[in-house]
Amino acid sequence: MQNDDETSAPGAPLSSVSSEPVAAAAPTRKRPKPGERRVQILQALAAMLEQPGAERVTTAALAARLEVSEAALYRHFASKAQMFEGLIDFIEQSVFTLINQITERSAPGQEQAARIIAMLVQFAEKNPGMTRVMVGDALVYENERLQNRMNQFFDKIEATLRQALRGAAAAEGSATPSVDAQVRASALTAFVVGRLQRFARSGFRRQPSEHLDVAVALML
Repeated sequence: MQNDDETSAPGAPLSSVSSEPVAAAAPTRKRPKPGERRVQILQALAAMLEQPGAERVTTAALAARLEVSEAALYRHFASKAQMFEGLIDFIEQSVFTLINQITERSAPGQEQAARIIAMLVQFAEKNPGMTRVMVGDALVYENERLQNRMNQFFDKIEATLRQALRGAAAAEGSATPSVDAQVRASALTAFVVGRLQRFARSGFRRQPSEHLDVAVALML
């Protein structure tokens, strides 16, 4: 199979005395721009994770989808774990950029926490393959450090929710606002993880946004 760095072979030399019509030369295969193939690999991996029942994506299957050799994949990523790290980087950068926007535009409190939860759910619905990474289903057979990174991701989410809710608990007259904020933040984080797990394990049929406003309001 032709790999992604190869181009089509030139046609046979043409005789200068031939009167036959000249056939068009086969077009050369364009080389991807720097970084473009890397993005294509990650996009293909995410797309394969969107397939219900895709318990494990192999590099052979990924290479076949891209119509390249496995060696071509390893020119851009040292291992499959590094490919998953690329997806996790995307998740972290996307989610925490949106969280920063929420915290800058709304005052700390229940509304800010509710917006963060809604954003996480919307991100999952738009990126089903990423959802399987977030909840760890796609990482079961992979390097343990990948799951640790996703655990840390949700720890950061919980810390952000705790910070948002501490002031609200104090305003409500709580004698232990830090404790109350921790309990609510933990419950909200567990709730959103549960919704994402159900979404992934239902084959993406059960939308995590189902009755979301009501459910979050009950916890807040």
